[in-house]
Amino acid sequence: MTPVTVLLDIDGTLVDSNYHHALAWNRALRRGGLVVPLAEIHRSIGMGADQLLERFAPDRDDPFEEWWHDGFEPLIDELAPTPGAGDLVRHIAAQGATNVYATSGSEQDVDRLRAIIGADSVVARSVNSSEVDASKPAPDIFELAMKRVDADRERTIVLGDSVYDIHAASECGIGCVAVTCGGFGRGELIDAGALAVYDDPRDLHEHWAGSPIAALIDRSQD
Repeated sequence: MTPVTVLLDIDGTLVDSNYHHALAWNRALRRGGLVVPLAEIHRSIGMGADQLLERFAPDRDDPFEEWWHDGFEPLIDELAPTPGAGDLVRHIAAQGATNVYATSGSEQDVDRLRAIIGADSVVARSVNSSEVDASKPAPDIFELAMKRVDADRERTIVLGDSVYDIHAASECGIGCVAVTCGGFGRGELIDAGALAVYDDPRDLHEHWAGSPIAALIDRSQD
Protein backbone atom coordinates (compact mmCIF):
# COMPACT_ATOMS: atom_id res chain seq x y z
CA MET A 1 0.00 0.00 0.00
CA THR A 2 1.29 3.48 -0.88
CA PRO A 3 2.08 5.42 2.32
CA VAL A 4 0.75 8.86 3.14
CA THR A 5 3.03 11.66 1.93
CA VAL A 6 3.35 14.87 3.93
CA LEU A 7 4.72 17.83 1.98
CA LEU A 8 6.48 20.09 4.46
CA ASP A 9 7.00 23.79 3.89
CA ILE A 10 10.10 25.09 5.68
CA ASP A 11 10.17 28.89 6.08
CA GLY A 12 7.67 30.01 8.70
CA THR A 13 6.46 26.46 9.24
CA LEU A 14 9.52 24.61 10.52
CA VAL A 15 12.04 27.48 10.72
CA ASP A 16 11.24 30.86 12.28
CA SER A 17 12.53 32.87 9.33
CA ASN A 18 9.68 34.80 7.72
CA TYR A 19 10.45 38.14 9.34
CA HIS A 20 14.13 37.74 8.50
CA HIS A 21 13.15 37.17 4.87
CA ALA A 22 10.96 40.28 4.95
CA LEU A 23 13.79 42.41 6.33
CA ALA A 24 16.24 41.13 3.70
CA TRP A 25 13.76 41.82 0.90
CA ASN A 26 13.07 45.30 2.28
CA ARG A 27 16.77 46.08 2.13
CA ALA A 28 17.15 44.61 -1.36
CA LEU A 29 14.23 46.61 -2.75
CA ARG A 30 15.51 49.80 -1.12
CA ARG A 31 18.88 49.18 -2.76
CA GLY A 32 17.03 49.34 -6.06
CA GLY A 33 15.22 52.53 -5.07
CA LEU A 34 11.92 50.89 -4.13
CA VAL A 35 10.45 51.66 -0.71
CA VAL A 36 7.97 48.93 0.29
CA PRO A 37 6.67 48.74 3.87
CA LEU A 38 7.84 45.67 5.78
CA ALA A 39 4.23 44.74 6.52
CA GLU A 40 3.48 44.48 2.79
CA ILE A 41 6.59 42.41 2.15
CA HIS A 42 5.71 40.05 5.00
CA ARG A 43 2.35 39.41 3.34
CA SER A 44 4.28 38.05 0.35
CA ILE A 45 6.66 35.76 2.24
CA GLY A 46 5.75 32.22 1.32
CA MET A 47 5.95 33.05 -2.35
CA GLY A 48 9.20 32.43 -4.15
CA ALA A 49 11.39 35.30 -5.35
CA ASP A 50 9.86 35.09 -8.83
CA GLN A 51 6.36 35.80 -7.54
CA LEU A 52 7.44 38.40 -4.99
CA LEU A 53 9.40 40.41 -7.53
CA GLU A 54 6.53 40.25 -10.00
CA ARG A 55 4.45 41.92 -7.30
CA PHE A 56 6.88 44.62 -6.20
CA ALA A 57 9.35 45.13 -9.05
CA PRO A 58 7.75 44.10 -12.35
CA ASP A 59 9.76 44.80 -15.48
CA ARG A 60 12.90 45.50 -13.45
CA ASP A 61 16.13 43.63 -14.20
CA ASP A 62 18.07 44.72 -11.09
CA PRO A 63 19.85 41.88 -9.26
CA PHE A 64 17.28 41.88 -6.45
CA GLU A 65 17.75 38.22 -5.58
CA GLU A 66 21.49 38.74 -5.21
CA TRP A 67 20.87 41.78 -3.02
CA TRP A 68 18.30 39.82 -1.00
CA HIS A 69 20.87 37.12 -0.32
CA ASP A 70 23.41 39.76 0.73
CA GLY A 71 20.90 40.88 3.35
CA PHE A 72 19.72 37.41 4.41
CA GLU A 73 23.14 35.81 4.81
CA PRO A 74 24.08 37.73 7.99
CA LEU A 75 20.71 36.79 9.55
CA ILE A 76 20.97 33.03 9.10
CA ASP A 77 22.83 32.54 12.39
CA GLU A 78 19.82 34.10 14.15
CA LEU A 79 17.35 31.55 12.80
CA ALA A 80 15.83 28.85 14.98
CA PRO A 81 13.32 26.05 14.49
CA THR A 82 9.71 26.87 15.18
CA PRO A 83 8.54 25.26 18.44
CA GLY A 84 8.51 21.49 18.15
CA ALA A 85 9.54 21.41 14.47
CA GLY A 86 12.02 18.55 14.53
CA ASP A 87 9.94 16.47 16.93
CA LEU A 88 6.88 16.78 14.70
CA VAL A 89 8.77 15.75 11.55
CA ARG A 90 10.14 12.70 13.36
CA HIS A 91 6.68 11.86 14.73
CA ILE A 92 5.14 11.99 11.25
CA ALA A 93 7.75 9.53 10.01
CA ALA A 94 7.19 7.28 13.02
CA GLN A 95 3.51 7.05 12.04
CA GLY A 96 4.54 5.55 8.70
CA ALA A 97 4.22 8.63 6.47
CA THR A 98 6.78 9.87 3.95
CA ASN A 99 8.15 13.36 4.64
CA VAL A 100 9.15 15.59 1.71
CA TYR A 101 10.42 19.15 2.10
CA ALA A 102 8.65 21.35 -0.45
CA THR A 103 9.85 24.93 -0.16
CA SER A 104 9.83 28.19 -2.10
CA GLY A 105 13.22 28.87 -0.55
CA SER A 106 16.35 29.21 -2.63
CA GLU A 107 18.60 26.25 -3.35
CA GLN A 108 21.63 27.89 -1.76
CA ASP A 109 19.93 28.21 1.63
CA VAL A 110 17.85 25.05 1.90
CA ASP A 111 20.61 22.83 3.28
CA ARG A 112 21.28 25.25 6.12
CA LEU A 113 17.58 25.52 6.93
CA ARG A 114 17.29 21.74 6.96
CA ALA A 115 20.19 21.59 9.41
CA ILE A 116 18.34 24.00 11.70
CA ILE A 117 15.33 21.66 11.78
CA GLY A 118 17.59 18.69 12.49
CA ALA A 119 15.35 15.94 11.12
CA ASP A 120 17.00 15.01 7.82
CA SER A 121 17.22 11.35 8.73
CA VAL A 122 13.43 11.03 8.44
CA VAL A 123 12.94 13.18 5.30
CA ALA A 124 12.84 11.27 2.03
CA ARG A 125 13.38 14.03 -0.53
CA SER A 126 13.39 17.80 -0.98
CA VAL A 127 12.20 20.26 -3.64
CA ASN A 128 13.10 23.96 -3.79
CA SER A 129 12.11 26.86 -6.01
CA SER A 130 15.14 26.55 -8.33
CA GLU A 131 13.78 23.24 -9.63
CA VAL A 132 10.47 24.53 -11.02
CA ASP A 133 9.19 27.16 -13.43
CA ALA A 134 7.03 28.95 -10.86
CA SER A 135 6.98 28.97 -7.07
CA LYS A 136 4.00 29.09 -4.70
CA PRO A 137 1.14 29.88 -5.03
CA ALA A 138 1.69 28.01 -8.31
CA PRO A 139 1.39 24.25 -7.77
CA ASP A 140 4.73 23.34 -9.39
CA ILE A 141 6.72 22.71 -6.18
CA PHE A 142 4.09 20.39 -4.71
CA GLU A 143 3.58 18.60 -8.01
CA LEU A 144 7.30 17.90 -8.35
CA ALA A 145 7.52 16.82 -4.70
CA MET A 146 4.74 14.27 -5.23
CA LYS A 147 6.35 13.03 -8.42
CA ARG A 148 9.72 12.68 -6.73
CA VAL A 149 8.39 10.08 -4.26
CA ASP A 150 5.67 8.62 -6.50
CA ALA A 151 3.02 9.86 -4.06
CA ASP A 152 -0.63 8.91 -4.23
CA ARG A 153 -2.47 12.23 -4.56
CA GLU A 154 -5.35 10.94 -2.43
CA ARG A 155 -2.85 10.09 0.33
CA THR A 156 -0.93 13.39 0.23
CA ILE A 157 -1.31 16.42 2.49
CA VAL A 158 0.60 19.69 3.00
CA LEU A 159 1.81 21.35 6.19
CA GLY A 160 2.39 25.06 5.66
CA ASP A 161 2.08 28.50 7.20
CA SER A 162 0.81 30.79 4.45
CA VAL A 163 -2.18 31.29 2.21
CA TYR A 164 0.20 30.54 -0.67
CA ASP A 165 0.78 27.02 0.65
CA ILE A 166 -2.98 26.54 0.84
CA HIS A 167 -3.59 27.89 -2.66
CA ALA A 168 -0.82 25.75 -4.16
CA ALA A 169 -2.16 22.67 -2.40
CA SER A 170 -5.66 23.42 -3.68
CA GLU A 171 -4.33 23.70 -7.22
CA CYS A 172 -2.91 20.19 -6.77
CA GLY A 173 -6.18 18.83 -5.43
CA ILE A 174 -4.76 18.13 -1.97
CA GLY A 175 -5.48 19.52 1.50
CA CYS A 176 -3.31 21.74 3.68
CA VAL A 177 -2.93 21.92 7.44
CA ALA A 178 -1.63 25.32 8.55
CA VAL A 179 0.28 26.86 11.44
CA THR A 180 0.22 30.50 12.52
CA CYS A 181 3.88 30.75 13.59
CA GLY A 182 4.79 32.23 10.21
CA GLY A 183 2.68 35.31 10.89
CA PHE A 184 -0.51 34.65 8.95
CA GLY A 185 -3.68 34.83 11.04
CA ARG A 186 -5.88 31.87 11.93
CA GLY A 187 -8.95 33.42 10.30
CA GLU A 188 -7.28 34.15 6.98
CA LEU A 189 -5.76 30.66 6.84
CA ILE A 190 -9.18 29.11 7.44
CA ASP A 191 -10.77 31.45 4.88
CA ALA A 192 -8.11 30.38 2.35
CA GLY A 193 -9.17 26.76 2.83
CA ALA A 194 -6.91 25.26 5.52
CA LEU A 195 -8.22 21.93 6.81
CA ALA A 196 -7.15 22.90 10.34
CA VAL A 197 -4.95 25.55 11.94
CA TYR A 198 -2.49 25.14 14.83
CA ASP A 199 -0.22 27.59 16.62
CA ASP A 200 2.99 25.79 15.63
CA PRO A 201 4.37 22.27 15.09
CA ARG A 202 4.36 21.60 18.84
CA ASP A 203 0.65 22.44 19.04
CA LEU A 204 -0.07 20.08 16.14
CA HIS A 205 2.00 17.34 17.78
CA GLU A 206 0.17 17.79 21.08
CA HIS A 207 -3.21 17.59 19.31
CA TRP A 208 -2.13 14.92 16.86
CA ALA A 209 -5.01 12.52 17.48
CA GLY A 210 -7.59 14.97 16.14
CA SER A 211 -5.54 16.33 13.24
CA PRO A 212 -6.26 15.87 9.52
CA ILE A 213 -2.78 14.38 9.04
CA ALA A 214 -3.41 11.71 11.66
CA ALA A 215 -6.84 11.00 10.17
CA LEU A 216 -5.37 10.56 6.68
CA ILE A 217 -2.72 8.16 7.99
CA ASP A 218 -5.36 6.20 9.92
CA ARG A 219 -7.60 5.89 6.86
CA SER A 220 -4.69 4.71 4.71
CA GLN A 221 -4.01 1.89 7.15
CA ASP A 222 -7.57 0.55 7.27
